[in-house]
Amino acid sequence: MKKKIILCGLVGLIIIGGLFVKRKYYDPKRKLEFANEEVKELTDKNEIHNGDLIFQTSLSRQSKAIQLATKSQYSHCGLIFRKENDTQNWYVLEAVQPVKWTPLEKWIARGKDGHFVIKRLHSDPMLPEPMLLKLRTNAEKYLGKNYDLTFEWSDDKIYCSELLWKVYKKTTGLEIGKLQKLKDFDLNNESVKMKMKERYGNNLPLEETVISPKSIFESSNLITIKEN
Repeated sequence: MKKKIILCGLVGLIIIGGLFVKRKYYDPKRKLEFANEEVKELTDKNEIHNGDLIFQTSLSRQSKAIQLATKSQYSHCGLIFRKENDTQNWYVLEAVQPVKWTPLEKWIARGKDGHFVIKRLHSDPMLPEPMLLKLRTNAEKYLGKNYDLTFEWSDDKIYCSELLWKVYKKTTGLEIGKLQKLKDFDLNNESVKMKMKERYGNNLPLEETVISPKSIFESSNLITIKEN
């Protein structure tokens, strides 16, 4: 009888724990509430600055293929700023369809399990205000551009890590992450092959220059500020 009571208690705890996890990570309203709490804490502790880079595991259809091909946990990234007309809130400038501003809390809530990592240049907080302004100006030039589904190295369309790399290169002269060729990635997984077939047909541009979220994430020019 005692064993049954203990067993029932354990089952009950597992069910309650499961419901909590489900509510925290899968209920849209609750996810946003947790994200709002995270952003408030980051703001109160002055842990985020204009120009910070933020990474997450996207839940988009192509995310898994990107993770497999680049062997990375992270598949999406963006730039954090306070907009000139809204200095009370934080936003992420991100290359989706199209390139746009997204409130930071919504960006966090949209990622897998609400997990994110914030990184910053080693030189910060010595990055002068005029350079930060130039950084935002250069980033905003991409607003409204279409997302680049074929990851081409041009400014006609743009993808998330390409946006970050080009904006920092143009503003500071620094290369945050090593440029690679498409052929450098692991393209052998079936999920990756299917996505490549969908995007390129039988003509893979193996020599195309590419910058991945992983390459930026691992850049020696960056330091980790926050990982939730």
